[in-house]
Amino acid sequence: MEEVKRLVNFIDGQFIECSRHIDSYNPATGKQILKIPDSGSEEVDAAVQAAKKAFKLWSKTSPIERARFMNKIADLVETRLDEFAQAESRDQGKPVWLAKAIDIPRCVHNFRFFASGCQHVIDTSTVLTQAGATNYTCRTPVGVVGQISPWNLPIYLLSFKIAPALAAGCTA
Repeated sequence: MEEVKRLVNFIDGQFIECSRHIDSYNPATGKQILKIPDSGSEEVDAAVQAAKKAFKLWSKTSPIERARFMNKIADLVETRLDEFAQAESRDQGKPVWLAKAIDIPRCVHNFRFFASGCQHVIDTSTVLTQAGATNYTCRTPVGVVGQISPWNLPIYLLSFKIAPALAAGCTA
């Protein structure tokens, strides 16, 4: 019998073991494919502390540098499209062709879209003539962003949450 791969957390630049795991099954086959970390408060606290530490530097990084970093992520995901599509297919039980056509390309697109957008923000206010009001926007990084990614489109929706946070100078 093939041994089931056990995933670990990646916190503060290191792979960190977790004391508890959850079995993960391919919904299309019912076969167990992984043991994923069942992270608790200790791991979450460590991740938040690491993100706070990273925020000190990342929040001061220029939008151009943030965009370079985010485009590099997009490039890396794109060059490994087949590998990501296979993993997404196993995790979600969806056809590989669908993950290749939608999920992974959309992840790449999300990083590129927000990388581009963070370099082209020029207005800090919007006049709402009919309402007789002006909206002011303060584009200042706010800190660590906690995110929950739903089960049904994990890489697609995760990238749609992480990319804008990174573009804004926040950490997640």
